[in-house]
Amino acid sequence: MSVAGFGFREAATADSLRSALHAALAQLDAPITLTALATAWDKAGAPAFVRFAAEWGLPVLAIPADVLHTQPAHSCAHVPARYGQHSLAESSALAAAGSGAQLRGPRCVSPDRLATAAIAFVLPENTSP
Repeated sequence: MSVAGFGFREAATADSLRSALHAALAQLDAPITLTALATAWDKAGAPAFVRFAAEWGLPVLAIPADVLHTQPAHSCAHVPARYGQHSLAESSALAAAGSGAQLRGPRCVSPDRLATAAIAFVLPENTSP
């Protein structure tokens, strides 16, 4: 399972989100299939995010505050305390991907600096080397 997590400002557009996601995907060493998009509970209904998710045909996962706070994401001084002062993109992706999730690469910021995306995944349990 691979999930893209997002943090974004109120002024972010679908283009902002798209740019951040394309940058995050470009960092990967192999193509992936995303299974969902995730963000904080209070951002999941933002019109730009809903439009963006519809473009990708992916479900939106709204991550509760208490779950965001427990994720092993990088600290971010400018992220509000309600999100745990960790990267919202990373925390959302890790929480949505589930137990044992790992980040697939660095979080990426859109050129307009209004959106950030990170991708997390969980390896299938019974894979052979």
